[in-house]
Amino acid sequence: MNFSRILVLGLCLSSAFADPPPINPNIGHNHHHHRHGDKHETVEPTADRFDTSRKSKVKLPLPNEKDAFTFVVYGDRTGGPDSGVSILADAVRDTNLLEPDFVMTVGDLINGYSTEDVWMKQMKEFKSIMNELACPWFPVAGNHDIYWRGKDKSQKPEGEMETAYEMHFGPLWYAFQHKNSWFVVLYSDEGDPKTGERTFSKPSAQKISPEQFTWLDQTLTKANEAEHVFIFLHHPRWLGRGYGDDWERVHKRLKKAGNVSAVFAGHIHTMRYDGPRDGIEYVTLATTGGGQSGAIPQAGYLHHYDIVTVRKDRISLAAVPVGEVLDVREITGDLVAQVNRVKSSAVKIKPPLALKSDQGGQHTVTVTLTNPSDRAIATVLSQATLGSAFTCQPDHHHATIKPGESQDFAFALSWTATTTKGSFITPSFNLDVEYLAKGFSYEIPRRTLTVPLDLQLTKNGALPKGAARFNGMNQALAIPSNRFKIAREMTLECRFKAEAFADRTGLVTKTEGSGYGIFITDGRPQFSIFIGGEYLNALADTPLLKVDTWHDLAGVYDGTEARLYLDGKLVASASRKGKLKDNRFPLIIGGDVNGQGKAESHFTGLIDWVRLSPTALYSGPEMTRATVNKNAIIDLPLDENIGPWHPDVSPSKAHARSTGGVMIETID
Repeated sequence: MNFSRILVLGLCLSSAFADPPPINPNIGHNHHHHRHGDKHETVEPTADRFDTSRKSKVKLPLPNEKDAFTFVVYGDRTGGPDSGVSILADAVRDTNLLEPDFVMTVGDLINGYSTEDVWMKQMKEFKSIMNELACPWFPVAGNHDIYWRGKDKSQKPEGEMETAYEMHFGPLWYAFQHKNSWFVVLYSDEGDPKTGERTFSKPSAQKISPEQFTWLDQTLTKANEAEHVFIFLHHPRWLGRGYGDDWERVHKRLKKAGNVSAVFAGHIHTMRYDGPRDGIEYVTLATTGGGQSGAIPQAGYLHHYDIVTVRKDRISLAAVPVGEVLDVREITGDLVAQVNRVKSSAVKIKPPLALKSDQGGQHTVTVTLTNPSDRAIATVLSQATLGSAFTCQPDHHHATIKPGESQDFAFALSWTATTTKGSFITPSFNLDVEYLAKGFSYEIPRRTLTVPLDLQLTKNGALPKGAARFNGMNQALAIPSNRFKIAREMTLECRFKAEAFADRTGLVTKTEGSGYGIFITDGRPQFSIFIGGEYLNALADTPLLKVDTWHDLAGVYDGTEARLYLDGKLVASASRKGKLKDNRFPLIIGGDVNGQGKAESHFTGLIDWVRLSPTALYSGPEMTRATVNKNAIIDLPLDENIGPWHPDVSPSKAHARSTGGVMIETID
């Protein structure tokens, strides 16, 4: 998966702002707001360059028509696996979409450190990839391109691979002019002039020769009228260390020239910026296919290339991760349709995971993936959340699925009795998919697939009568709203015994700007339902509830009236016709729901059972049943829990999950 952020350095040669520009507080992003130069020059719009049939007082400034151009710089290719050439090829494809004037390199073009026959093979491979560029490209010699390594030292060529390099790549040092700028390539592996040793760790071997320095001096003199001069070499000698201090005399000559804008190097396989020093930017590139640790990608450990934009009075620099440039012409309507089919493709997981209280077991679940698109997809299905409660074999499957086909993947799950006694995370799998288009794979956002549960209750008569204990601080049960639905009528019922009453106490609620619920604030019961744009409240006139006493509450809405029944008797009502506005928040048992779908205004005491029906069950001053309750969509007996789950015995299987460790307590 590609690192997907472009690292924009935005470095310019002209004077920097003392302070960054103000940041819109609504954006909240402080990266790359530094600016290293003044705004671009603009000109007033004139009739020959601007036209409209509209009247406006706004004069849109036009860009200055002065010449500007871009070039790209590649980092090291070597030091990594042979497959690094595919990264280089990706960079070439990216670059062809950008269409710069040309591409520069900073050396280490091939792995080298070999004999001539291996060197020739790698050279041809590198050039065959680079020659796919739509623009010219220019080489720089690095140690991997020059150092000869063989068992028979007598076979070592004079100058090692210098002759081969100049025969197949180009001169060891050279310069060229483009649009009033000069580009100077230096050679940083001439070796120790006394011993001939070639190494980048000894200062004696890291000095520019008199011959090359003289040529550089003459070239800078020739380029004295240029707007910009750019220098390229492999080793960032300005870093000192094993390079010694020979670069100081080179820097003095560059400073004297007065028009050297930037120096580019590579070798160290991580990005680094040093400068500006005396007006000269010192830029080190990481890799474009070379050995890369990827330790901190955002801080420069990555495969990238630099884009340099040149204007008369400035340059700008941006680093782009390889493979991150998108081809606009490739994103067709058909492609978008195909990847969206893959994104929303049906996934089947069966059978549900059967769990019984206080029992371990084994279960094989099968995940069925389908490819609804016109091309093959690559899939990886792996464990997501198992925690320590479950084991799974195997830990992943990967496969390529042809268009229109389906494939099954089996996972064997196992668990112990301890799992169902405590709290556990429901097993789930991560699904990673790539749509394999021609020449490119499109990564589909990861999906997490939760294994469905079949919570099997203890048979009637084998389980003591129980109720759920709530501590009034952090304990509650929650049922996701996608497990049930209320349309026009409803009945919400609950049996409970409170130990205390608070200023605001939710009993069974999903009231957050809509929805419905039962409250017992200060012992005063209330049924609320959002009808016709506001809450309709059936609220008792006085506190009717008693602590340490079992009570039954039922909230009913029949399409015209909301009624609240306490222990079978009508205690409050309110009338209004209208449409119920529901919400996506869970049904909270033992509290009130907030805007984040979490519980607040907690209840203290026991709750015996909770039921929700999609019809108005009761009418009149007494709880006279209007219809037989065979269609409850939530029915929680709250007699037992299986791990964090409190089973729903209705057909909805809308099991409640606890937060804070709600447990079952035996009652009379």
